[in-house]
Amino acid sequence: MEESQNIEWKESWRDEYLKWICGFANAQGGSIYIGVDDAGKVVGVQNGKRLLEEIPNKIQTNLGFLADVNLLSENGLEYIEIIVSPSSYPVSYKGEYHFRSGSTKQVLRGTALTEFISSKTGIRWEDSVIEGVNIEDLDKESFDIFRREAVRSKRMTKDDLNMSNAEILDNLDLLKDGKLTRAAVLLFHRTPQRWMFGTYTKIGKFGKGSDLQYQDEVIGSLFMQAERVIELIYLKYLKAPITYDNVTRVETYPFPKDAVREALYNALVHSRWSAGIPIQIRIEDDAMYISNECVFPSGWTMESLLQRHQSRPYNPKIARAFFRAGYIESWGRGIQKIFEVCNEYGTLQPEYVVHSEDIMIKLTSVTASGKHFPKPDSKAEHTALKMKIVEYLKEKPTATQKELQEVLNETRTHIQRIIKELVNEGTIERKGGKRFGFWKVGK
Repeated sequence: MEESQNIEWKESWRDEYLKWICGFANAQGGSIYIGVDDAGKVVGVQNGKRLLEEIPNKIQTNLGFLADVNLLSENGLEYIEIIVSPSSYPVSYKGEYHFRSGSTKQVLRGTALTEFISSKTGIRWEDSVIEGVNIEDLDKESFDIFRREAVRSKRMTKDDLNMSNAEILDNLDLLKDGKLTRAAVLLFHRTPQRWMFGTYTKIGKFGKGSDLQYQDEVIGSLFMQAERVIELIYLKYLKAPITYDNVTRVETYPFPKDAVREALYNALVHSRWSAGIPIQIRIEDDAMYISNECVFPSGWTMESLLQRHQSRPYNPKIARAFFRAGYIESWGRGIQKIFEVCNEYGTLQPEYVVHSEDIMIKLTSVTASGKHFPKPDSKAEHTALKMKIVEYLKEKPTATQKELQEVLNETRTHIQRIIKELVNEGTIERKGGKRFGFWKVGK
């Protein structure tokens, strides 16, 4: 028998060990052996029969539950076994909530305590009501994204979605007594950050070390972030050498888009938004890091995460909406899919780093994985940039040259030269003045 997450050895009894019993009850349960030294050797206790009576009474008086306490013997030495079952409700000792994590005992405070009590009582953070926000205040574009993606992924049909926004919210279980829950506002409000701090995605381009070159913060509903973050990364932050396979243009980005998309969706669904910390994406030449606050299911380890496992989303209501939109699976296959995509793309396998309250995935670029880009075609790159500008102006005709410069991460001179080419070709035309005009894109 070895000391572990569920087993603790103590040479003699002290009342402070009620904290350890409290920690076991709040976690997965466990056993404490009194009269056993740190090496696991039985050294015995004095007055074993008295302890056999006192310890159960102290547990019931101070912690409010019964534990199985036994008097055992080995080689003529008596020792006490205390078997603690996991509690279905939060247990405190003198106002403190202790929790067994690994082979250590922690005192839960702040956000961790809030999350623990919510998990024990069944009241989740995402299910709490936000007062003063009505269904009419929600964002039409976010509902449009949901409807479009749900039909595209065939998770729902047009007939299924032939209902009001209120009915969609009700079907997704996002209303409580007719009021909007936090999950509803996060998924469908244009600025949920007004009520829930830190519910956005932060992207930064880094050189060596702490050299931050430029950054963006993507705010909006979770459905808007799911769309815009990927679009922004591949439009502004990454460059893809362009080659041609006969007449087919081939763009090879340094990171597989499907893997980045899956990692982002996982972060949006599983993030512990109550912590007030945004999802953070750090992009370097050779690596991309995506991190979010999280709390693992009880008993899970890094090995549990990387093996086949049941889907146990931290935010079930948010996960359900993302599933209906076709963004995620319901079988816990997200991480497996990321590994498969990276393998097919020819990059190194992703690396996960898990801390007590956050998780980070590292994706390695194609070149750093030992695979070389095809030789770029400068003419093709120039054509591709022109196409990006045209597509952007279709979506936003009032865009300025400065805005194009920032979004596409190009020099002002380069943008001006391409705008001039497009005007001369008749592809785009300026309507109105410099201040209030717009760009008209031709056929």
